[in-house]
Amino acid sequence: MVILRPYSPLDLDALYTICVKTGDSGRDATPLHNDLDLIGHIYAAPYGVLEPENVFVAEDENGVGGYVVGTLDTDRFADRLDTEWWPALQARYASADDMTEADQGRIGAIMQPHRSPEDLVRDYPAHIHMNLLPHLRGQRVGSRLLGLWIDQARAKGVTGIHLGASARNEGGMAFWSRSGFTRLREDGAVWFGMKL
Repeated sequence: MVILRPYSPLDLDALYTICVKTGDSGRDATPLHNDLDLIGHIYAAPYGVLEPENVFVAEDENGVGGYVVGTLDTDRFADRLDTEWWPALQARYASADDMTEADQGRIGAIMQPHRSPEDLVRDYPAHIHMNLLPHLRGQRVGSRLLGLWIDQARAKGVTGIHLGASARNEGGMAFWSRSGFTRLREDGAVWFGMKL
């Protein structure tokens, strides 16, 4: 039985694990990396650390196997990352060696963090990331997690949510379209939005 619940700081390791196990367009990115935390440093852990109230997890008898993370205010969160999250990681990885090509790409994203496009943030100020391990897919766990996050965002007055997805993640692309998100554009990532 899968239960959905609010994030606990004890779940941080699971966020990192799930992130790398789904980090190759929904597939396991472990073989691509020497540093298995890099993807999680970017796409999962900062939400658990800086905005834990905006994180929900899916847990079954195997432990936490899925999450939805996000922020209600993308610009404010990006500013916090710039002061509270990226500096320590930038110092840590400034002279990293023995890194794979995939590691180097993630380190580049840490050294020069990108922000969501301004027009998307204006129209869809919140953003999310969601990942499920394969054994939790196809059971409506993703839909239920997304519903929890959307309900909380609506209750707090959020007017829209955006996200970026890899065009290679066919399952993810289909999920977002099926879940009421509109495909807005493609520029390296495929950007989706939903008005609330």
